[in-house]
Amino acid sequence: MRYAVIMAGGAGKRLWPLSRAQRPKQLLPLLGGKSLLKLAVDRLEGLFDPEHICVITNAEYADLVAAELPELPRENIVGEPERRDTANAIALGVALIGARDDKATMAVFTADHVIRPVDCFQSAVRKALEAAEKHPDALLTLGVRPTWPHTGLGYIHAGENLADALYEVEGFQEKPTHQTARRYVESGQYYWNSGMFIWTLPAIRAALEEFLPKSIRKLRPVTDAARKGGDVGKLLAEIYPQLEKISVDYAVMEKAHRVLMVELSCEWLDVGAWPALESVAETDGSGNVVIADNSIVVDSYRNVIVSEDDHLVAVMGMDGCIVVHSKDATLVCNKSDSQRLKELVDMLAEKYGKKYV
Repeated sequence: MRYAVIMAGGAGKRLWPLSRAQRPKQLLPLLGGKSLLKLAVDRLEGLFDPEHICVITNAEYADLVAAELPELPRENIVGEPERRDTANAIALGVALIGARDDKATMAVFTADHVIRPVDCFQSAVRKALEAAEKHPDALLTLGVRPTWPHTGLGYIHAGENLADALYEVEGFQEKPTHQTARRYVESGQYYWNSGMFIWTLPAIRAALEEFLPKSIRKLRPVTDAARKGGDVGKLLAEIYPQLEKISVDYAVMEKAHRVLMVELSCEWLDVGAWPALESVAETDGSGNVVIADNSIVVDSYRNVIVSEDDHLVAVMGMDGCIVVHSKDATLVCNKSDSQRLKELVDMLAEKYGKKYV
């Protein structure tokens, strides 16, 4: 049987003031009234039955996620009591799916990207699922052909072409310098690391047992609890503080004996900061992204303007700025400073505690 796991535990500080500790970015309805998480589930329609789609999120988001995704069984939405990075989220997914089908094929997806067109994405996923089942000892990942020398992403070095869009992986490279990233793009042999994976359950379990044995061992009781209908949440609260915080790339993928890559040749956009909306949302004749029920924009160009209620937002004579209104906070800054919002949120927490974060 085939199962999908969507990792949806991020906080998204760079989308403050809409993204908060109690409402993460993946739940914000910014694109056509849909959240990034809802779009991630919609992309899987026809690939996985709803009862075979699991979401691993933060425990404090679990009820919000359930409300956002009523088509999924409530037991398929599992909250981590604290963040322990992607390796442990995936190990938890292995434990949960193992309770249902010990020999399943497992696909892991992110919840904070826009991927289009959907049929292109689905074609790549089908190829990866088939490749994982044909090569059951290998771990598969989806690689995105880079369009520019991005220095904030990891890269996959593609080796021998085994079949249509299927490659052996020579290695992984973490966030490179601009010069190195430019060389990667020009070579045609490197792909952006999408953070999405496909493998058989025996293959990923064997890799975790070899490279992250403490985590997979400590999470083993979760399989028994899930199989018997036990209190998984209570068990995770005891186990999770003991787990090493580490990404699956560092813990497993960079060390694995055999990794294959399927090329994802469609548009893949990370909506991690406000300027990213310019790539995924419609703009007006002056290049402004306006997501607001009531707004007036005068002599202003290339701004991102967002309001979550019927509050009127009026912008005049501004260029290259971000204006975001929420019910209790308003952000105004230059787009060039958008990456500093994490710093701002930390300053807010220091001054006001949890009130605005």
